[in-house]
Amino acid sequence: MTKIAIYDTTLRDGMQAEGVSFSLADKLAIARCLDGLGIDYIEGGYAASNPKEMQFFHEVARLGLECSRVAAFGSTRRADCTVDDDVSLNSILATKASVATIVGKTWDLHVTLVLGCSLEENLTICAESVRYLKQKGLEVVFDAEHFFDGYRANPEYAMKVLAAAAEAGADALVLCDTNGGSLPHTIHEVSQQVCEAFGSVVVGIHTHNDTDCATANALAAIQAGARHVQGTINGLGERCGNASLCSVVPNLAFKMGLEPLSPEKIKLLTEASRFVFEIANLPPVMSLPYVGDSAFAHKAGLHVDALRKSKQTYEHIDPQLVGNERRFLISELSGKSNILAEMEKAKIAQDKVLARKILARVQDLENEGYQFEAANASFDLLVRKIMETFKPSFELIKYHVNVEKRNSGDLVTEATVKLKVGDEIEHVVGEGDGPVNALDAALRKSLERFYPALKEVQLFDYKVRVVNAKEGTAARVRVVIESRDRQSIWGTVGVSENVIEASWLALVDSVEYKLQRLAG
Repeated sequence: MTKIAIYDTTLRDGMQAEGVSFSLADKLAIARCLDGLGIDYIEGGYAASNPKEMQFFHEVARLGLECSRVAAFGSTRRADCTVDDDVSLNSILATKASVATIVGKTWDLHVTLVLGCSLEENLTICAESVRYLKQKGLEVVFDAEHFFDGYRANPEYAMKVLAAAAEAGADALVLCDTNGGSLPHTIHEVSQQVCEAFGSVVVGIHTHNDTDCATANALAAIQAGARHVQGTINGLGERCGNASLCSVVPNLAFKMGLEPLSPEKIKLLTEASRFVFEIANLPPVMSLPYVGDSAFAHKAGLHVDALRKSKQTYEHIDPQLVGNERRFLISELSGKSNILAEMEKAKIAQDKVLARKILARVQDLENEGYQFEAANASFDLLVRKIMETFKPSFELIKYHVNVEKRNSGDLVTEATVKLKVGDEIEHVVGEGDGPVNALDAALRKSLERFYPALKEVQLFDYKVRVVNAKEGTAARVRVVIESRDRQSIWGTVGVSENVIEASWLALVDSVEYKLQRLAG
């Protein structure tokens, strides 16, 4: 199979996404993750921009990466200095990285307007910059900035820039759709011409997503002969983002029969996607192809019925190939098939009578405002209760929440919980930043003596939605809570006219789900 070099630029392009800022520790953690994924090149950042970027290169050298080569990014020399005096080029050398990626102008508009030099002078600048780094022993990737716009405006000149870089020894010529405005047919046509003209040099592709075509454009270039592709995890990047390697890699492997990463490494894609979202402090995008939580989620009863007969009916690949999993969504739109499929997944014997009973109860509860799509744990407990296999781990006697605002302006929230566990009574007080946080603290505090494993459970997401807004302040609210331990993540739901009671119901389900799993 043809090997395609995978070049990740999450640590530079990805960090240009709005709301994203990686610390040095974040960048090192992501580098470890990318190396574990088997990425060929990790672009570490623009070394000349600030001290943190330079420090990254010094620190990453100590990690002992096994698969990835680290590339230092910079630009061709300034028009008003020599290569020996250029800050950007010499910052690349100072990183001690073995790969240099330099961006050069290929659009005549940028050469005359932005660089402020002649077209011929820019050819000299590109050639001298590549040659300088090659003479220092580095592998050189030449990023042809705005190549497709430049080719559209002046194809002869854009090709001359590539020729100057190639003749100076560039190891890869990367065609950049910097403004992200090109469409796949254009990318394919132009890339094919470049590949034919520079057969002895690796041609690469770097696309942005301003037309929502970044992934398709990257694949079009590969189809045309490019053998190096740049992108970011989850498509993070400036404006609308970059090509997402989480889509590019499996498309190359499973749809085009190429070899971007080994099959075992591709199975780590979903984990890598979630890891980068967490480090970036961004909520995961559920609808991401291949790696999103919804990528293999099925809700329509007819679809689920067909899936139970053959997984190929409504899935284009096995989700396990990318480390994801199949999910069956339970709602009032579900048919009996969804219930049976979820029971199969839970290794419960098929029982159509039981499935109808569960479905009827789900429909009743959803009519009251419940929703189980994001509350798999509450659904699991519901099934246990209907099957009469559920044994509560504790019994609530009462709870009380008090919010006090003092003259100082401070808000103090306390929750008192009184429970019965076996024959023992626990009566404790918990403090928190709000009533739900205080309730959660009191509930855990009252149970941890009996169930120490609860110490590893964390509540990490809390959502409130008004179900019947027309009722005003008397409306029902639905609370969905996501919890996790070292092994898994689960969701629970509670509904009530009282937001505290709805929160309590979801909290109790979260704790009970953990304890029921421990009990087997």
